[in-house]
Amino acid sequence: MKMVFVVYSRAADYDVMDAIRRSGIKGYTKVEKACGEGMETEPKLQTHTWPGENCVLFLALQDEDMPSVLEVIRAIKKDHPRSGIKAFVLPMEQIV
Repeated sequence: MKMVFVVYSRAADYDVMDAIRRSGIKGYTKVEKACGEGMETEPKLQTHTWPGENCVLFLALQDEDMPSVLEVIRAIKKDHPRSGIKAFVLPMEQIV
């Protein structure tokens, strides 16, 4: 199993969540109002100087589901090049 950690601009939230639902993923954890700074977009720090915020999704997936989910994320990234969407794939040893 793998844990996919997805970070993206709040501005793309509707499209990201719609694509995730359409891909058949039913379980996820979503964190809103995340702050941060990446390499491709302006910082999103919820301040007057650096307004904006990110959302974070945690997706626990079977290995066989990874290619289709990553393809969905690549498509969103292509449609929203300024959303700063990034997906990090981490090993997941067990669920308790």
